[in-house]
Amino acid sequence: MRPRNIPPPLELVCLQALWDLGEGSVHQVREALAARREFAYTTVLTLLDRLEKRGSVKRRKQGRSFVYKPKLSREVLRKLAVKDLVDSLFDGSRAKLRRYLK
Repeated sequence: MRPRNIPPPLELVCLQALWDLGEGSVHQVREALAARREFAYTTVLTLLDRLEKRGSVKRRKQGRSFVYKPKLSREVLRKLAVKDLVDSLFDGSRAKLRRYLK
């Protein structure tokens, strides 16, 4: 079960594109993703809107479209993901994770 703070895989792909861009419109995020995978405009729009509703990105109106900017940093997401990993697979013990990684 995925914690609510960690975006699902497709939302995470959009968030990663925003981290690289700094901020961007749906069109700009879609272009950034095109090298990895082709997404429909409406798919990227839906994913960014979901991220905004979760509080992972913020958006502002610019002309007739929205510009999205990450609120959740890579570092914070990494910490959340590692905590989830430790809690779910290593009984909450970082020492068990360290032993496993050796």
